[in-house]
Amino acid sequence: MPIEPWRAAHPAWPEARDTPRADRTDQQVDLRHHGDTEVEPGLADFAVNVRAGTPPEWLADRLRASIADLAGYPDPRPARAAVAARHGRSRSEVLLTAGAAEAFVLLARVLRPRRAVVVHPQFTEPEAALRAAGHEVARHVLTGDFTFDPGAIPEEADLVMIGNPTNPTSVLHPATAISALVRPGRTVVVDEAFMDCVPGETQSVAHLREPGLVVIRSLTKTWGLAGLRAGYLLGEPELVPALAQAQPLWAVSTPALVAVEACCSPAALTEADAWARDLADERHRFAAELDGCGLRAVPGARASFLCVQAPDGLGLRALLRQRGHAVRRGDTFPGLGPDWLRIAVRDRGTDDALLKVLRDLSV
Repeated sequence: MPIEPWRAAHPAWPEARDTPRADRTDQQVDLRHHGDTEVEPGLADFAVNVRAGTPPEWLADRLRASIADLAGYPDPRPARAAVAARHGRSRSEVLLTAGAAEAFVLLARVLRPRRAVVVHPQFTEPEAALRAAGHEVARHVLTGDFTFDPGAIPEEADLVMIGNPTNPTSVLHPATAISALVRPGRTVVVDEAFMDCVPGETQSVAHLREPGLVVIRSLTKTWGLAGLRAGYLLGEPELVPALAQAQPLWAVSTPALVAVEACCSPAALTEADAWARDLADERHRFAAELDGCGLRAVPGARASFLCVQAPDGLGLRALLRQRGHAVRRGDTFPGLGPDWLRIAVRDRGTDDALLKVLRDLSV
């Protein structure tokens, strides 16, 4: 079936850039749809936000060497100490997890919120985990440029979950705005899985010891370890043991522990920061080129992906798949709709290949 020129078929662009589609709190979306389900053999992957060409060889060598220790049970102490040292925390404030996703499940099992609020659009697993544990969830849906006002969160909310930088919008919230959410009797959970995309991690709150503040981090994105499941949680010493009690014994494997320790080293942090600076340059260029193709990115993107609005985004997604490129649909994120797509930022050559297809479709 021939591919019709996309721009010719969809010439109109919504002028109201600051009024994206917002959903109702009760809107049903597939919270368990993730970028990996978009990718199939033969498709260039712009749907998954994991850094390409990873893990680096020095890390792969460490992981291969860890296989020699698989006969023994995992020892989390060195990795826990490394995380604590990285963030200036005590080891009692660190919980190692099988990726960030496990941390959300543990929080949902242990916490007993009366009014849980999830700030959307964002990664959908926090809400999915809360609902699976039987909690009611209210959605605070951002519009416009997807920044937020801490004072707009209901005062009675005793659990607030927010991403920073946020998946899928790529918006980086100021640390002062995150801290302003904290108050007595409230738990604030900040998903910082993409914070290492920000040079210097300038708006991270991982080092703060605010009462009720919980920070979740992941090694999946920067180091290409999605299949290893390596992450951690930072929180109050009173909360961490309760979460550990809800966690299966030896939940984090020996190779994952080796990865956590290695990626918290000064040399690894320097390497990650250099990557983040290169990423920023390519992201800025890529966003401008996408705009020239009729796809307008949320301004101020700071993560390893762009959230773009396009006329008939789902139709464009289908056309791109026909041409060998997978992008992430946006309509499964509460607050977005079928005219939104999430597109990972790759290297210049890979990004240019996608841009060529988009230009061909707009002829």
